[in-house]
Amino acid sequence: MTPERWPLTSPSLRREARAVPRQRMRRLLMEFREDARLDQVFIVLTLGSALISSLGLLANSAAVVIGAMIIAPWITPLRATSFGILRGRLPMVVQGLGTLLVGALITVSLSLLLGKLAGLPDFGNEVLSRTSPNLLDLGIALVAGGIAAYAKLRSEAVSSLAGTAIAVALVPPVCVMGLLLSANQWSLALGAGLLYLTNLLGILSGCLVVLAKSGPGLRHHMRRSRLSLISLSLTAVLVVPLTSSFLDLVQRGRQQTLQRQLQDTIQNLLVRETVTLGQEAQLDGMTIDWDQNPP
Repeated sequence: MTPERWPLTSPSLRREARAVPRQRMRRLLMEFREDARLDQVFIVLTLGSALISSLGLLANSAAVVIGAMIIAPWITPLRATSFGILRGRLPMVVQGLGTLLVGALITVSLSLLLGKLAGLPDFGNEVLSRTSPNLLDLGIALVAGGIAAYAKLRSEAVSSLAGTAIAVALVPPVCVMGLLLSANQWSLALGAGLLYLTNLLGILSGCLVVLAKSGPGLRHHMRRSRLSLISLSLTAVLVVPLTSSFLDLVQRGRQQTLQRQLQDTIQNLLVRETVTLGQEAQLDGMTIDWDQNPP
């Protein structure tokens, strides 16, 4: 045996190599325990995010709502919950979900109160756009959850968390739910709740998959963990209502395309073909009421 091969076969070095993943796992465990805690920082950031998001939704301001997304601290305990599910640590799962529950209760209560005080008869597009989730929202949440887990494993990717929070927001749908409940719009509030649940389970599942891929030990835990199976199954169940919404979205898109084509055709015929207007006429405007039959 050559001297160059000796270090590779040294028992002490082999033990040291095995100890490195264990040390890394212990470090992650301690960090995730801190992330799952309900502390003053989480409550203050939740209050700030809920206030900004609710006011931005009432003002129908996309920029303000985006600012609230960045402030929101909810991805942190959700990411810790996914790690607890993966490792089968029920106390961490309960603690993380409890933190998220407290945050959701604070947010929906605050937004409901602001909605009552504002007393708006109708809400803008920023509210209504968050009441009809579909498969696209689930796909975004899955990718965002994977990026959130990757940012935890790789410190150089931590800057991506702000973009992740914007891409898949947890606080604004809860604020929308509170505002709609203040106006007794129960069916739309249910849609906002479904969007929140979609984002929640999507992020959770995305985190689970990426964390499981980060090491053979975690992959083993994922295969054996019943909590992982339950989480992924709940996410799969969401596919049924989200698929229906997605098909409705596709149908509306096709209908709007057909309406635009018909409107362009009618406009061209009015200008070019009718004797009344003539070849050199200019059309100032035209509207078609598609709700009437015939339009």
